[in-house]
Amino acid sequence: MTTFAELFGREPDGRWAGPGRVNLIGEHVDYADGLCLPFAIAQRTVVEVARRDDTRLRLRSRSEEGGFDGDLADVGPGHPEGWAGYVAGVLWALREAGHAVGGIDLLVTDTVPLGSGLSSSAALECGAALAVDDLFGLGLGGSAEGRRTLVAACRRAENDVVGAQTGGMDQAASLLGTAGHALLLDTHDDSTRQVPFAPADAGLTLLVIDTKVRHSHADNQYGARRASVEKAAATLGRASLRDAELDDLAVLDSDLLPRARHIVTEIARVRDTVALLDAGRLPEIGPLLDASHASLAGDYEVSCLELDLACESARAAGALGARMTGGGFGGSAIALVPVDLAGAVADAVRAAFADGGHREPDIRATEPSAGAERVA
Repeated sequence: MTTFAELFGREPDGRWAGPGRVNLIGEHVDYADGLCLPFAIAQRTVVEVARRDDTRLRLRSRSEEGGFDGDLADVGPGHPEGWAGYVAGVLWALREAGHAVGGIDLLVTDTVPLGSGLSSSAALECGAALAVDDLFGLGLGGSAEGRRTLVAACRRAENDVVGAQTGGMDQAASLLGTAGHALLLDTHDDSTRQVPFAPADAGLTLLVIDTKVRHSHADNQYGARRASVEKAAATLGRASLRDAELDDLAVLDSDLLPRARHIVTEIARVRDTVALLDAGRLPEIGPLLDASHASLAGDYEVSCLELDLACESARAAGALGARMTGGGFGGSAIALVPVDLAGAVADAVRAAFADGGHREPDIRATEPSAGAERVA
């Protein structure tokens, strides 16, 4: 296993970790001024970083090919390509925002499973952003408001440098998450609120089912969904679909209607879920998870056979509710399960995948965890 010292001829200044995230509900609405309810998870991407006295970037990973060795001045839209763009883009975005940052040496040592729907890209961005904040004394990581500035830089890195037109949900969860809570994110004004979400206290657990089907957010499918939503809003004469009602959608053509219907109904499901969690009625959110998946699979068409199978087999074995999580076209599903049925549900999902000739899924329980932090 290659060490930082072997790669760069010196020891790192420290190690930082950015967590992945699970989105409990509120999928594909973060770019429509909607409401999302993600939380940070224990699975983390870890980076070892050392500050440089020049503007050179040397970026390497133990788990992925490629990297980058070049000057910060050469970073911009579309460059560098691959995973290195997520890191280099953060420095570029911070510099574009007027922050004094320079070069770094960086090694990615551990990663959230890539393409799993748990936002490995945001985990990488946020771990790198916190490292840069510490090493260059930007003073942003110590407050919620400062972390929102880092969220914006990470989002701009993904949108402008990598070219993935995602919203800011993933980065907000990774930087602002707290244990025992989900993060209610209003993407209209980027306001946030911590919502109690502790499944274990209710005798439940949340299983994450990684289907092993990999996806990319920078592909045409994801961009096409976002374009449809924006076109639907423009057709209705609105800046976004945030406050649209179902009756308003009747004027849309058959291509735009189902996309817009998902956005409107998903935002409503987030509101209903938050109301139940605030009232201490966590077990009752199961049907909302089921309805979210049905909308994502039907109206939004971002599910796949394996995600549908994971949800169906989990429900049949006793899950209170299940849905895909993340951008879709692969990745992970989540299932809310009574603790005493967790093993049986996991076994049933694995059996269903084996019977269908699919790869064995990776299944693990998860709980809301703390956000990005320095770990050494």
